[in-house]
Amino acid sequence: MTSSLRGVRVLFVSALTAALLVAAAGSSWAAPVPAHRCAAASCAPPHVRVVGTLARDLRVPWGIAFLPNGDALVSGRDAGTIVRVGRHGGTTRVGRVPGVVSNGASGGEGGLLGLAVRNNFSTSPVLYAYVSTRSDNRVVRMRYSGGKLGRPHAVITGIPRGLHHNGGRIAFGPDGMLYVTTGESGVPALAQRRSSLGGKILRATPSGGVPADNPFRGSLIYSLGHRNVEGLAWDSAGRLWATEFGEHTWDELNLVRPGGNYGWPATEGPTSNARYVAPKVVWRTDNAGPSGIAIIRDVAWIGGLTGHRLWRVPLNGTHVGAKRAFLTGRFGRLRTAQRAPDGSLWLTTSNTDGRATPGRRDDRILRLSVG
Repeated sequence: MTSSLRGVRVLFVSALTAALLVAAAGSSWAAPVPAHRCAAASCAPPHVRVVGTLARDLRVPWGIAFLPNGDALVSGRDAGTIVRVGRHGGTTRVGRVPGVVSNGASGGEGGLLGLAVRNNFSTSPVLYAYVSTRSDNRVVRMRYSGGKLGRPHAVITGIPRGLHHNGGRIAFGPDGMLYVTTGESGVPALAQRRSSLGGKILRATPSGGVPADNPFRGSLIYSLGHRNVEGLAWDSAGRLWATEFGEHTWDELNLVRPGGNYGWPATEGPTSNARYVAPKVVWRTDNAGPSGIAIIRDVAWIGGLTGHRLWRVPLNGTHVGAKRAFLTGRFGRLRTAQRAPDGSLWLTTSNTDGRATPGRRDDRILRLSVG
């Protein structure tokens, strides 16, 4: 065989191998990562190991907020209750948040959703929560002292609520600001209206004010054109990533730009329209249903509700690597993925939310070692 023919053969085999690897990853797409951008942590052989079960017999666990000692406060969507889960397991009831109105019994998605605490929790023990009320979705804050919750005080009000698409994830960013995801409440046009808080990612001061450097003057809106975002996390460089539910075709992982328009309802999934920001990763909706996202050593871990699996996506700057699924079918619907202070991954199931058949002692919180 001549050297030129041998080179052609090598190129063909390499291309075929790459195609097979993409096919094995499922019905999904991601922009490739240049080899020179591959960081050691994100390119190491991946692993997922379930270390243990920290809590069982929970009802629709949704938000997780870690305390300084490694324990966490966990919200129950439908009952409006909060429990404390020990870093080594075990649960203690903290209380119920007043004013929460859940529509879970009707197949809805509202109730007590995301939780967050600031870095200064040790000196100022305040818990933030995203709640559905009779009239709206809102963010409230409560003092948490002596294992008890104080009365809620409104931080942000007037977020549209509906049977579905209530958003609900809240988190404090590296800049100390409060980020809030909202859904368009089943009214797609709201996602494009700057006068509405629906279908947006919001950015506020801890007291609910508008930061002076927000992209739209006098507005809490940080990005728009979202259908229903339930996941927020930052990489090591402070870039914000968000997971978003599509309608019937594509779910998304987005790199969030200040002032960016993500296209809903005009577009879903990949787009070449320069008016909109294209997603970094898309999945067919039956493979993902991406809710919570945790970033550990610049690898994104994403809980899949409809996909019944945990997705791993390496992040390399503004690029993404090949995605891979773990735990497929083992634990049912997976909602919240959260990085614990010790570097492990906490993962909640969501089999009691009316859209699955709960297993024995569902729902639960799993502790995982990942890489």
